[in-house]
Amino acid sequence: MSKAGMIPPFFSFIKHVPDSAMRFFSSLSFLLAALLLHSQTLLAQQPTTGGVDMADQLRADGKIWVVVAVIAVVFIGIVLYLVRLDNRLGKLEKESQQKPTNSLHV
Repeated sequence: MSKAGMIPPFFSFIKHVPDSAMRFFSSLSFLLAALLLHSQTLLAQQPTTGGVDMADQLRADGKIWVVVAVIAVVFIGIVLYLVRLDNRLGKLEKESQQKPTNSLHV
């Protein structure tokens, strides 16, 4: 079967590609797919029985609440900054809408 008969009509530009390039790209795409599928099994992590050691140690020492407090303070600070920034931008928008634009025509 010819190369042009195997491809859908919306890929008609492919019929201008040489057969050797088509074979190379098809084998390359197969190799890439095989490597990606195989890497999932190679890089899979084994489940831990004890959990995360650092988090367990922080919980045991009672220091996890310090971490939670620091994250909460940072989050509240970001929210307050965004609210102030929104208020300032709102004031600037009101001022720019109230002022008439002076355009100089030469």
